[in-house]
Amino acid sequence: MSENADPKDLLELAVRLAAEAGRILVRERPRDLGVADTKSSPTDIVTVMDQRSEKFIVEGILAERPDDAILGEEGSDREGTSGVRWVIDPIDGTVNYLYELPLWGVSIGVEIDGETVAGVVEIPMLRETFTALRGHGAYRNGEPIRAYSAQSEGKPVPLERALVATGFGYAAQRRAVQGAIVADLLPRVRDIRRGGSAALDLCAVACGRVDAYYERGAKPWDLSAGALIAQEAGAKVGGLYGAAASDEMTVAAAEGLFEALCDFLEGHDAARDS
Repeated sequence: MSENADPKDLLELAVRLAAEAGRILVRERPRDLGVADTKSSPTDIVTVMDQRSEKFIVEGILAERPDDAILGEEGSDREGTSGVRWVIDPIDGTVNYLYELPLWGVSIGVEIDGETVAGVVEIPMLRETFTALRGHGAYRNGEPIRAYSAQSEGKPVPLERALVATGFGYAAQRRAVQGAIVADLLPRVRDIRRGGSAALDLCAVACGRVDAYYERGAKPWDLSAGALIAQEAGAKVGGLYGAAASDEMTVAAAEGLFEALCDFLEGHDAARDS
């Protein structure tokens, strides 16, 4: 393990910065907030508050750990020498934030030598803080959580009784493919949920609010903290055909349901755009 890199200390810093960023995003949101920029498509938006949140978090990290690397959604990309890298989504669920919907959060994952060891997802409007340390479980507001819904009685549910969360890409062609796949999945499951934040969806798997989650196009900053939280809560997180979770495909669910959902997605060639 890299020197001067205690995962507990890193998590404490991440939690503190995420909480304060969340407070800024709630208290100082302009009433006339609009779109500051777009990225991959006209619907892939950035607000000034995304930029402000990321700047606050990055400055907070570097004030205490100037040798660390940083990867942020809004452009922060800094090499470090310590072996520690911070992966930041300053607002996961920006469209929700823009429309004043409550399902958005601040996500910070921390890697040591390439492995995610700590993560926090702060959800200000729900007053929830999800955290995890690798090998030490996952927590919501300090209470341990498990990746099983109340309806499952502590056992993985079959696909036909699963409540499944998903998300959609920004490009029209990809959305068309994703729409066709979800249309075929819908009659095979309990129901579908589309919250608008990958990090929150992974936390929903971790605490049993949904049984499973899948999405094509989720980026490292979407997944870093949430994937660790889901894993530490007992869920499997990965891609298709035995691959790791990535922007090609991310699937999260308890064992058994994970495999059933992957089988469905593989059978529908879900990691395609046309």
